[in-house]
Amino acid sequence: MLIDGNCRVEDRGLKTHHGHMVYVLSVYNKKEKYHRITMAAFNIQEALMWKEKIESVIDKHQESQVANGNKYVSFEYKSGMDNGRTASSSDHESQFSAQEDEDDAPPDLLRRTTIGNGPPDSIFDWTQDFDSELSNQNANNQAFSRKHWRLLQCQNGLRIFEELLEVDYLPRSCSRAMKAVGVVEATCEEIFGLVMSMDGTRFEWDCSFQYGSLVEEVDGHTAILYHRLQLDWFPVFVWPRDLCYVRYWRRNDDGSYVVLFRSREHENCGPQPGYVRAHVESGGFNISPMKSQNGKPRTQVQHLMQIDLKGWGVGYISSFQQHCLLQMLNSVAGLREWFAQTDERGATPRIPVMVNMASSSVSSKKTQRMFELSVPSAPSLDQTNAANRNSVLMDEYSDEDEEQMPEAEQEAYPTKSDNDFKRTALEEEPIEKIDLSCFSGNLRRDDRDNSRNCWTISDGNNFRVRSQHFCYNKTKIPAGKHLMDLVAVDWFKDTKRMDHVARRQGCAAQIASQMGLFSLVFNVQVPGSTHYSMVFYFVTKELVPGSLLHRFVDGDDEFRNSRLKLIPSVPKGSWIVRQSVGSTPCLLGKAVDCNYIRGPKYLEVDIDIGSSTVANGVLGLVIGVITTLVVDMAFLVQANMTDELPERLIGAVRVSHIELSSAIVPKLDTDPS
Repeated sequence: MLIDGNCRVEDRGLKTHHGHMVYVLSVYNKKEKYHRITMAAFNIQEALMWKEKIESVIDKHQESQVANGNKYVSFEYKSGMDNGRTASSSDHESQFSAQEDEDDAPPDLLRRTTIGNGPPDSIFDWTQDFDSELSNQNANNQAFSRKHWRLLQCQNGLRIFEELLEVDYLPRSCSRAMKAVGVVEATCEEIFGLVMSMDGTRFEWDCSFQYGSLVEEVDGHTAILYHRLQLDWFPVFVWPRDLCYVRYWRRNDDGSYVVLFRSREHENCGPQPGYVRAHVESGGFNISPMKSQNGKPRTQVQHLMQIDLKGWGVGYISSFQQHCLLQMLNSVAGLREWFAQTDERGATPRIPVMVNMASSSVSSKKTQRMFELSVPSAPSLDQTNAANRNSVLMDEYSDEDEEQMPEAEQEAYPTKSDNDFKRTALEEEPIEKIDLSCFSGNLRRDDRDNSRNCWTISDGNNFRVRSQHFCYNKTKIPAGKHLMDLVAVDWFKDTKRMDHVARRQGCAAQIASQMGLFSLVFNVQVPGSTHYSMVFYFVTKELVPGSLLHRFVDGDDEFRNSRLKLIPSVPKGSWIVRQSVGSTPCLLGKAVDCNYIRGPKYLEVDIDIGSSTVANGVLGLVIGVITTLVVDMAFLVQANMTDELPERLIGAVRVSHIELSSAIVPKLDTDPS
């Protein structure tokens, strides 16, 4: 596109694109509106930079045309307020309708930098500073006046204000508006990114948050959300609360951000069993830049909430609503401490994609199907070819450096690529069930919850793996069904390291070989004054020729080391152990020494945990408290090429509360045959 004085840049707000939340801009020529370029950035700063640079080129063309006697004036005017709505680059309906009259516009009006149009009519914008006359005119029909606040208390470094004006039309159960005001040492963009997120990060600063999902994306600046509150006021006697509300956001000329809430009903978000539906009359955040201090950015954050929590507790116990309201407002202090305790913040974090309420509802399969049919189509041939060209670089790409996508993010491509996924899955799944009664190990299997000193099969959907389209959008999906069956687990000990345990007579690998089955054996070796080995036996009827798993089994050690991946998790254990082990996928061959023994009907992988200083340090924490832990482990072969995707788990196991004393000394044969 040739950028000239006829071009315009239109803000489209936040959109979901290939599993990411992005800020979208559209560039078009007003004489050829069908000719558009749509572009997006992961953070709003980049989007603003692009918008300003393109507009500066447009302005230069307009200036040169004016000098030659032709007038081009931007349709984005600094026109202030119009019936409570802010003119901005997103008010394109009214702006487009006035294009023919542009030549009559005064040439000295300024271009606005506001991102986001005025809020929906149903949302009152409490952040606007009207003059006193306008405030008095609206006092009867608005929830409150901005001129009547009193300081209620100071709490956790915040000033808590209460609105003084009584509003007759609201029910008595609805609280007066309250707001918390505090200063956070972070940029407006960083705070805005956290406020807009509804994923696990919110648990770190908002103590009233339990769960959030997307009901409907109205446009780039407006969405309808479902939100569950975590309130700590006698939860045994008081039912939990949830909300369905409209959320609107915009960025103002001064660099401040406004996020507004108001409850509304939605056909896809009815009352939920076990929850009382609360009502937000007005609320949100006002995030305003301040002068930096000692080289650190400073931002004033105002969080306002006027809410009716409903239920019997509100009418009978006056302290219930105020206690819960203060808990919600305290999130401003949570934001302040979150940034104060985070060192060397890098780029502005991306806003994660929210769970779509339609897709997350297990009770409404019809709604879920409609959602799946509404997502974007599969990538084009050009995108696939581009991904293939980049696949060589991905060979060295470890999941250790990947951004782990939110658990809510799902891969849903209902066209050919989705069929390819199903076909690939079926190719490598066993046709017949394997009789597991023939196999046994000295560590027992127990599928009951709270069992001790045992193992069970971990659900593949507990782990996220590379999707069919990972090469170009880095999305991950639940792993699903395993490729192989875990048939037995052995728990050994000895005075020396135990290698090649699959040669032991009577072990699961030997029995599988006699039955004509193929085994993959993982021998996790734990060093110490007493050496321990936990051995996992995975079995399948046969390997699919040419499959990634087949190439791994018959490949050389260099290929195996570059592909064998472990995904760990500690569902139950102390905080320090969970932090140390983590849940980041790890290429085992690059982290520790792996020895591969290829037998006639098996491949054994001896994984020497003691060969890594880092792993040994973690092991020192784990081994001392192993009886208190529940540990999940998933084994897979990393997929780097597009024809290898999506990834599939070889298998996954959960070991619970292992007792060191239950390990036995194995009788290993000296003759591998």
